[in-house]
Amino acid sequence: MPTDTTASTGQQPGKSGRKKGRKARLIVLVLVLALIGGVAYGGYWSVSTVRASFPQTKGSITLQGLTGTVDVKRDGYGIPQIYASSDEDLFMAQGYVQAQDRFYEMDVRRHMTSGRLSEMFGKGQVDNDEFLRTLGWDRVAKEEYDKKLSPATKKYLQAYAKGVNAYLEGKGGKEISLEYAALSFTNDYAPERWTPVDSLAWLKAMAWDLRGNMQDEIDRALLTSRLGPKQIADLYPAYPYDRNKPVIQEGQYNELTGTYEQGEGTGGTGTGTGTGTGTGTGTGIGTGTGTGTGTGTGTGGSALENQLAGLQEVMQDLPTAVGINGDGIGSNSWVVAGEHTITGEPLLANDPHLSASLPSVWYQMGLHCRSVSAKCQYDVTGYTFAGMPGVIIGHNQDVAWGLTNSGVDVTDLYLEKITGDGYQYDGKVVPFKTREETIEVAGGEAQKIVVRETNNGPLLSDRSDELVKAGKKATVDSAAPDRGDGYGVALRWTALDPGRTMDSVFAMNRAKNWDDFREAAALFEVPSQNLVYADTDGHIGYTLPGKIPTRAEGHDGSIPAPGWDPDYEWTGWIDQDALPYEFDPERGYIVTANQAVVGEDYPYTLTTDWGYGARSQRITDLIQSKIKDGGKVSTDDMRQMQLDNSSSIAKLLVPHLLKIDTGDKDVREAQKLLEGWDYTQDADSAAAAYFNSVWRNVLKLAFGHKLPKEVRVKGQCLWVEPVNTTGPADEADKVRECGQREADQAQPDGGDRWFEVVRTLMDDKDSEWWTTPKKGTRLGADNRDDLFKRAMIDARWELTAKLGKDIDTWSWGRLHRLFLNNQTLGTDGPGLIQYVLNRGPWKLGGGEATVNATGWNAAGGYGVVWVPSMRMVVNLGDLDKSRWINLTGASGHAYSAHYVDQTDKWAEGELLEWSYSDKAVEGSTSDTLLLRP
Repeated sequence: MPTDTTASTGQQPGKSGRKKGRKARLIVLVLVLALIGGVAYGGYWSVSTVRASFPQTKGSITLQGLTGTVDVKRDGYGIPQIYASSDEDLFMAQGYVQAQDRFYEMDVRRHMTSGRLSEMFGKGQVDNDEFLRTLGWDRVAKEEYDKKLSPATKKYLQAYAKGVNAYLEGKGGKEISLEYAALSFTNDYAPERWTPVDSLAWLKAMAWDLRGNMQDEIDRALLTSRLGPKQIADLYPAYPYDRNKPVIQEGQYNELTGTYEQGEGTGGTGTGTGTGTGTGTGTGIGTGTGTGTGTGTGTGGSALENQLAGLQEVMQDLPTAVGINGDGIGSNSWVVAGEHTITGEPLLANDPHLSASLPSVWYQMGLHCRSVSAKCQYDVTGYTFAGMPGVIIGHNQDVAWGLTNSGVDVTDLYLEKITGDGYQYDGKVVPFKTREETIEVAGGEAQKIVVRETNNGPLLSDRSDELVKAGKKATVDSAAPDRGDGYGVALRWTALDPGRTMDSVFAMNRAKNWDDFREAAALFEVPSQNLVYADTDGHIGYTLPGKIPTRAEGHDGSIPAPGWDPDYEWTGWIDQDALPYEFDPERGYIVTANQAVVGEDYPYTLTTDWGYGARSQRITDLIQSKIKDGGKVSTDDMRQMQLDNSSSIAKLLVPHLLKIDTGDKDVREAQKLLEGWDYTQDADSAAAAYFNSVWRNVLKLAFGHKLPKEVRVKGQCLWVEPVNTTGPADEADKVRECGQREADQAQPDGGDRWFEVVRTLMDDKDSEWWTTPKKGTRLGADNRDDLFKRAMIDARWELTAKLGKDIDTWSWGRLHRLFLNNQTLGTDGPGLIQYVLNRGPWKLGGGEATVNATGWNAAGGYGVVWVPSMRMVVNLGDLDKSRWINLTGASGHAYSAHYVDQTDKWAEGELLEWSYSDKAVEGSTSDTLLLRP
């Protein structure tokens, strides 16, 4: 997220603004020079000052509120294992230790979730704060805390907050982190005390990142401005059940009992009907889904398009830390039963895919009761969120679990007819529910906004002045009362209802068996997740929890709905007993990688927008090849599967590309790279570099100029220097990179939906999608092979410009690079401060919709935009032989040895030892800190 604009992008034009901008930039430059020079030469920013915020990891500290002594044992990577004798002491210590390493990150997160970033970073964050205040995550979290959570959960949240506040007690900003020292030069911000609601609100941010098909819902509606029903159906092909299997293959829904039951089932086969558009008639909003019937037409269509296009712009400007969406983003998790493993006990793997951040969103930790009892119930280890008690993904002494995003549709956008101080519903005008919000701004005047809500949720369109103007200009159709004066867009989303997900986290952490786990999972309402399970008794399982809405017949949530029509309201929730699960399936393994969860016979619509199963089927194929003829899977086999770089779209396209005569010796030289290539996208592969450039150009040529500008994905400036040089870039270089990406907006992002789009068009060589106009001296394309030829030519010269003419120097890793940026002061502002806080690049293999999902957005270049944010393999036969890795390190302190000390190993695909038993932890301990009452 950007810093205060006075320290980054400058003031508005004018002499006073320029002076203030120069002064602010000078202050930051002086700060950075002091930081760098001080470390080397002493002075005010001396080594001791830089280290003032480093955590104490040895000796003892007295904490008010503890009832007994707590041991904090850290290994050589700074990963803590906490030992206590009561639940409250355990979670109080967790809060203290996480604050030691990550408080600045925690503080930024709570300001983000509460829409208070402007208090830290100034007026440049006001627009983001307005949008986040409209969503009201912290308000929902407070309602959860007050009305929904169990007394035990509240007690743990209070203990955690007490630990964080014990860390803050008596500390100034520079004693907490260097970032606070930097902020002190531009404003007088000081951290506040932590509260239980601060912990809960982060779950809403994660739910937003994993919110499902909201972007597809927007895009489908916007596509109607330029494309017809058949064309839109081409861009949203049916899920390929005949090729990529769903998660559930041996369960079935019992219509008589209304429950999902374990049993023999096919998991769904066939082709499906997909998503199209219709014309229909009535009081709808202009688009539809299914096989020809729509939600209607009406003059509201253009109003919807204007509103959604503006809403998309607002959402694209949100901080990266809030999350990014794309067709390829997702996660992998799978479990293999003991009958197929070397140990004879289950193995469970997980690697969630999220936007890259520094520090990583995950914090590794162990929470151990010295003796598990009613007084102290936890002996759990795994991945936590800094700022929240408990373990999100990991294992205890009996069970292990992993998460992937289910992708179920829990968001709907509604076009609302606005009339004065109210909105139209069921033929009447209903008053808005309103609240006034005050946004405090560091170094500026406070801003006030009014949030308006309909029965369907908050009006997101209010957060853009342009959207408000557009909405007023759009006259409502003849079905509206005469006093109708415009349109807006509201969001209905399950995360805006208070829930019990925090109760679920603690219940999972305590689970001892499958029944306990299923009971705990039922409370995991938002975000809905695929949960894979294994236990030390040899069982494996899968369950889909979540608060998932039901809709009236004929309405599947695939497009925005008319808010004034009661027929489009949610009708209820899918009962937990009716949600799919599997337990000890006969095949002996379960794979979840964002593919379809169920087959077509399931009676409820979970979503119309599953991932298309490229990753899940590859994982399935890898498992099947390993266990064929009685073969066994090892822990390292699971690790190797996580690193699989094979490209399914390359397997489809390369045989066709090799048949094309390009008529150019230089292009032919590049084409030869594909001969004999095994479709593996290793970092040192020249063939992978060329193919991915060809793929990007195929997308650009076939679809880019045909899509409405409103759905063209915004390019991202990710590289800090041009690829073809080795030295650091100046500001002009970075601007040119940004400019190039902005020019490259007009194309799809290239995720696995686009794999399927191209696959379904391959046999139609003369499809209109393969045609392109002649442009200048460049030839157009009349069919598929013409377009492929042009893409190969364009790719050759694109890589020549980026990597040089000599193809012997080409490699995928030179294009496909990861930069880790501090998500506040490291994402904007002078280059020197980015140098202090940011790290990279790392040259990576993998790619889009591969198992090793180092995702890139074809609309913005080849840089890595989302990653396996961690990797783990749990060995249920010997928990101490489990393995794990984080994207960065335990510490959020830029000069700490543990800032990015796991990243090199992560990039190489290595895993660290994961100590769990008392003996193993003791053997790996480097530092021990005693927390005393």
